[in-house]
Amino acid sequence: MPAILNHASGSANPATSSSALWAYLEPALDHIIKSPVNDPNGKAPAIDFPLYAGIHSACYNYFTAQSEATNSASSPSAKSVASGTDIYHYLDKYFADTVRDIALGSPQDESTLIHYIVPCFNRFSAGAQSANRLLSYVNRHYVKRAVDEDKGWLRLNDVLESVARTITIDDTRDKISQRLREKRADELKKWGFEEGQSTDQAAFAEACAEAASPLDRVIPVSSLAHRRFRTEFIEPLLAAPKMNGKSKGKHKIPKAGGGSAPSRPKGRLARAVKELLESDTIDEETRSYLITGLSKALQTVGIRSDHPLRKKLNKHCASLPQPARSAVHTPC
Repeated sequence: MPAILNHASGSANPATSSSALWAYLEPALDHIIKSPVNDPNGKAPAIDFPLYAGIHSACYNYFTAQSEATNSASSPSAKSVASGTDIYHYLDKYFADTVRDIALGSPQDESTLIHYIVPCFNRFSAGAQSANRLLSYVNRHYVKRAVDEDKGWLRLNDVLESVARTITIDDTRDKISQRLREKRADELKKWGFEEGQSTDQAAFAEACAEAASPLDRVIPVSSLAHRRFRTEFIEPLLAAPKMNGKSKGKHKIPKAGGGSAPSRPKGRLARAVKELLESDTIDEETRSYLITGLSKALQTVGIRSDHPLRKKLNKHCASLPQPARSAVHTPC
């Protein structure tokens, strides 16, 4: 696919305001994230170099101006407006709207649901990674500052809650910082990282933890996109259907006696996985590709390893040959 033409080569300065900068960014993001591609791995299409360089310059100039305005602002509210939060919110809304469109296009037939999710995720994730590189100044000038201000995926309160019984008023700042590092290491272990592994593996585990964070946490652009893939698409598919009508005695699920416990309603994605694993019309190569692809997608968007569906997928992945299994934990 040819690179997108430079759509904003006019004389207007996109760094003058958040709305002007967003008008400059959005068409490029549409091309990177939404354009159809023929690449089987969903590789994001490129934009031409003048536009790429122009976006870098515009973001740098915008955030530099915002930093200067923040430093000179007298009130906290003025500092908040001048901090660059608006562009971050534009991005969050953009990713949410994009994923909702993907969700609306999903098939109702559960036998083809995973066939839809895996390539859609690969394409979206590749676009998110490309957008992350394009918008490096957003990460550098806004996200990093927010993390330094304790607004990131792991906050001081998270540490204080976990060690509330052992922390004392005499604890030094260094000791609290050490506990924060220990808490971070514990969290990364939950996403598959072990001490001694590579920095790439550590970065992937942290990206998963970021995507799993609540919506009020400030995280890098790619993790922001993956978090929205979780909240707007995956989590609704994981939710079990609600029982219609009010609960009455005659409709209650009987207690388990001598027989097995009654099966509970499962979400659409769990039913789709069950159908995929039990299907006799799908060849093993396709089944392995879909299962490992879905397992990787759930991990990347922040579905925790103790979730029943992730446990089921991981168990199946463990029985696969090494090349297919290793794809599950490899960053896109």
